[in-house]
Amino acid sequence: MITGETMPKDTQQETHLVTQDLNIQLPMAKPEYKSMLSNIQEKAPAIAQASSNFYKSHSQMMSVTLDVTAITPIRSVKHSLAEIEKTKSALQEGYFKMKKEEVKLKKLERKLDEEADDLEREMLEIKITEKQAQAASSRGYVEGAVRKLNFFTNQYDNLMKKIGKEELTEEDYELEEIKYHIMTCMKQALNSARPRNGVIDEGNMIYLFDLGINAAQAQLEVMSYLNWENEIVKEGKAPEHHHTVQWLEACADKWAHCPGDFANSRGFDILDRTSLTNTPQIEDQTDGS
Repeated sequence: MITGETMPKDTQQETHLVTQDLNIQLPMAKPEYKSMLSNIQEKAPAIAQASSNFYKSHSQMMSVTLDVTAITPIRSVKHSLAEIEKTKSALQEGYFKMKKEEVKLKKLERKLDEEADDLEREMLEIKITEKQAQAASSRGYVEGAVRKLNFFTNQYDNLMKKIGKEELTEEDYELEEIKYHIMTCMKQALNSARPRNGVIDEGNMIYLFDLGINAAQAQLEVMSYLNWENEIVKEGKAPEHHHTVQWLEACADKWAHCPGDFANSRGFDILDRTSLTNTPQIEDQTDGS
């Protein structure tokens, strides 16, 4: 059992601020409230310690399955970097807010030292205690942000190892976009078709058209895959998630030319290397000029 002696100093301070003088918070309370307050005070250290695990919006599992849902590695890198930047920004904001509150607390403590009036001193003491409680709570969220930032920093390393590169260029990102969008479109098309007797929904039909993929071909692929799953089930086997991913990758390979062909037919280039940054080609041209 966690006690005041085994708790970290910060947790002890926060618990004290939350539980101090509980017996006088309700001065006219009925007798049964006294036992409730006593129970709260006894359990508060363990609760405060347990609460320190949850000063973040999402679990690690949720972050890499339901938050970062990109189906291709470079898109996953992009999304992870966005989470890193968002968390860094929140962490910086939280840090400066804490520093400002620390100064405000010091000013209140200085004012208390100089105040002679009893009631004014009592009010200042209340304000100081309030600031200390707020600071303890804010510190928990800052610590949670640090853990999230470290988590996504490690995920970035993992993704780069999977890609097999030490750094990515803008061209790497652009080149993977075709695969990402075809796989994403077909993922959505397949899942929309499951409860619709195998028929792709209108939204993903439009997505297919914008990618230059014939919807009839895509519909045939979806029906064929669903029929394959049904046959597997009839044989007493279970289709696995990786089977779907392999099918999506095959669709991306099959139609990889379609977005570029459709863009060209409309007068567009799907990739303009002269408008990219951080590519070896541009760096070589710059060095040779």
